[in-house]
Amino acid sequence: MEHLPSVNVLTLRADRPHPQAVFYSVGIRPFIDGWDVLEEIHPGGDASCRQGMWFGPPETWPLWAAEEPARVELSNNDCVTDCCGGVFVTIRRQGDRVVWSGWENTDDIRVPLPAEAEFDAVQYDAELARVVADHSWEEPVDAAARLLAQGITDSGWYERWNCLPLRQGINVSGRGESSCVSMYFLTGPDSGSRGYTMQVSAHEPVQDQVRRFVEEITATDPRKTAQGH
Repeated sequence: MEHLPSVNVLTLRADRPHPQAVFYSVGIRPFIDGWDVLEEIHPGGDASCRQGMWFGPPETWPLWAAEEPARVELSNNDCVTDCCGGVFVTIRRQGDRVVWSGWENTDDIRVPLPAEAEFDAVQYDAELARVVADHSWEEPVDAAARLLAQGITDSGWYERWNCLPLRQGINVSGRGESSCVSMYFLTGPDSGSRGYTMQVSAHEPVQDQVRRFVEEITATDPRKTAQGH
């Protein structure tokens, strides 16, 4: 297992799903000092920190470091990790450092685990902000998901219809000729999830498609028009 220096540098990169993937959203893959740690300990695994998990404020981002330690799923086998395994790490903020420790590999417990990694908190926070602001990798359907999340929040849609957002509730649910974005939510604390699907065309500006979709669903009661799941 590669030796890590006392203060590490985090780099995040967009990781496109393979053509047969169950999950269509792009994942954000962590590199430690340029080292693809997931490829070494979980080769072939998919990055779990998918695009839809980064749409909210910083404290909701999947790799955000708080003083309270959080166990974070980093990779999966294109399946839920309770079933098929994956890689996890515990993230905590400790003064001017962010610490990754307590690595777990439920995909293959025989693989040696990385040592504890320690990042400068300023560099760490800046890298999270940078990857959220970087849209250079987006295809139209990825841009549609991001713009829809922003448009729904800015319009006050959840408050208007007294609905509850779900984490990763807005995500890419189809690519290529079937490009689409799904939006899932709750209509009450004890209700099942409901949702809408937005088809994304390559022949019209994404901003126009998103604006029209937001206008359409804002004008109707989701309890009557959204599909149950």
